[in-house]
Amino acid sequence: MVNFLFRGRIRLYAVLSLISQILIVVTGGAVRLTGSGLGCPTWPECQPGSLVSVPELGIHGFIEFANRLLTFVLLFIALFTFICVLLEPKGSRKGIFWTSFSLGLGIIVQAVIGGISVLTGLNSWIVGLHFIVSAVLIGIAAILLWYSRGAKTFQSNKAVRATTSALFPFGVLTILVGVLVTGAGPHAGDAETPRNGLNIDLFAHLHSYPAYVTTALSLLHVYLVFRSKQPIGSALALFLVLGSQAILGIVQTRTGLPVILVGLHMLGASVLAYLFTWQMLIRRIWFKKK
Repeated sequence: MVNFLFRGRIRLYAVLSLISQILIVVTGGAVRLTGSGLGCPTWPECQPGSLVSVPELGIHGFIEFANRLLTFVLLFIALFTFICVLLEPKGSRKGIFWTSFSLGLGIIVQAVIGGISVLTGLNSWIVGLHFIVSAVLIGIAAILLWYSRGAKTFQSNKAVRATTSALFPFGVLTILVGVLVTGAGPHAGDAETPRNGLNIDLFAHLHSYPAYVTTALSLLHVYLVFRSKQPIGSALALFLVLGSQAILGIVQTRTGLPVILVGLHMLGASVLAYLFTWQMLIRRIWFKKK
């Protein structure tokens, strides 16, 4: 049984870690978009005297409690991953020890931040921090997956490396400004929750500028990778997700921010956190294999 669960399973658990880190962002978005952020009005209990949701809390309590339960799924995946790493010979743990440990620690930190967000009445800045930490954990999961696959890189020329290096900071800036826009808009997670007070129209425009630059850089990146005769799969995926995000952003803004489109936009942002990190790894900007 031990061999079946753990021996040689690091790559499997790395994939599961990445998927589950993205999934919990989506389910967390569902909590916010359905107005269920205070479905469990306290933390760590769901309501005073009960760790679980009760019928009186209705559908909102069920949705919020289900999202909390998903945290335990992530913890089990992180624990199994770390056990796999510990069973590996010490010389084979390069890059997978600190990433697997960081994922487990980060999940605990996320649970605490989630609790603080509930106890502060879904303060938009705390909720924004919740997403930012998730994006960091998605990046760490990407690094774990990369190392588990043998830390493969491509011999990139200067032009490819330059566009790769530019993509990451512009991508991070786009995501960070997007968090501010989210905190200024509707869908706070509860009807009584105040927003961050920023002008949503202004910050939506500010969000679009780095997003367009990042998309243009990504298109150039695809061309340069193709011209250098390297595999373009991940570069093309990055451009397609960025283009889809741009379209979603425009449509959702002009249609009153419908919850389905906002949810898809959050999914796209999570996938981008992975793809930006992956480009930095495979183009030999970070963590070169020795």
